[in-house]
Amino acid sequence: MSTTTVAPLTTPDAEALIEAARSAAEAADVAVAVTILDAGGHLLAFQRDDRAVLIAGETSTRKAYTALQLDAPTADLVAMVQPGGLFHTLPTALDRPLLFIAGGVPVHRDGRLIGAIGVGGGAPDQDHGFATAAVKALD
Repeated sequence: MSTTTVAPLTTPDAEALIEAARSAAEAADVAVAVTILDAGGHLLAFQRDDRAVLIAGETSTRKAYTALQLDAPTADLVAMVQPGGLFHTLPTALDRPLLFIAGGVPVHRDGRLIGAIGVGGGAPDQDHGFATAAVKALD
């Protein structure tokens, strides 16, 4: 059995993700906060545009954490927390709250989960687009 080492998410990676997400948001004239977490869920980078709503910082972090823990874009999970959904009680079941609003996207390298990005401040679809653009730019 061989194991392949996958390079972790680095500070330069995190800075590139933030720059790409902010560039996409600026092009749409949206002020955002961007959070980057490493594979262990630890904060690697964070930036909030001073024009972004204050809650954007918290939502970007929770979106990143949710995408990391479930290894899925938060946009894909929204329906699962509705009444009768598979994860209906999950948002309140953990000590650290999850947030099932579009804008969190896991980051993979060579098929392995290495971190996540969360974007807050725009409409959910916009935040998802900014986060997805950033991940694509990192590849």
